[in-house]
Amino acid sequence: MSAQSTSAQSTSAQPTSDRVALVTGAASGIGAATARRLSQSVGGLVLIDRSRDALHALAEELKGPELLLRDIDVGEEAPWSELEAAIEQRFGKLDHVVANAGVAHGAPIAETTFADWRRVLSVNLDGVFLTLRTGLRLLRKTGRGGTAVVVSSVAGAKAEPGIAAYGASKAGASHLVRVAAKEGARDQIRVNGVLPGGVETPIWSQAPFFQGLVKTAGSERAAFDQMAAMATPLGRYASADEIAGIILFLLSDASATMTGALVVSDGGYSL
Repeated sequence: MSAQSTSAQSTSAQPTSDRVALVTGAASGIGAATARRLSQSVGGLVLIDRSRDALHALAEELKGPELLLRDIDVGEEAPWSELEAAIEQRFGKLDHVVANAGVAHGAPIAETTFADWRRVLSVNLDGVFLTLRTGLRLLRKTGRGGTAVVVSSVAGAKAEPGIAAYGASKAGASHLVRVAAKEGARDQIRVNGVLPGGVETPIWSQAPFFQGLVKTAGSERAAFDQMAAMATPLGRYASADEIAGIILFLLSDASATMTGALVVSDGGYSL
């Protein structure tokens, strides 16, 4: 897909800082919720998603920050070099990075094709690596540190049948958090991870079992309620905005002593 960008927006809303944040998987779910929250407090937003139409629809909502949009596949290396140069030219730095882009997959190991394995690892692990590689380079340029958050999953910490590709990719992403935290500490860069359990996002629509559950339960709302009742002691899944709230906490000075942390938010699923 071709890269797309926006020019500065002129609105009545004023950002509360000159900070610049990057969010991958920004067009829906947790990424969109995070972008909406960040738009209220930063001066610049770099938003990345494979869906150009959804990305530009989100951009129309956001008031205040200057936007740079890119519709790229985060698991492909080539677009990142161009993006790094574009961020430097437009903003000169980054202050916050959110590596959120991800895809789902479910099948037993014996029935998982290598193509599906590679597709999931490409986005969920290669994409996190490439996001952090570019992000850490730009965060260093502030001279005052910065923060990064990786959206992993509790599936990377708890084994279940049928989640080999997804679980392995998220386990790898979680370990990248710890390595990046140690590497970034000398430059006052903090790197933390969020491990959600069930979250009510559009990613579920990709799962055949969820599609079947919606048919039998009668609606997505009923399907989510049934799954949450079975899987979590609290009997509920998180909303995308609730996870976005945790991400903003980890990006903020309120979490100033936290780095290398993996914050679980799963309704008790992993207990």
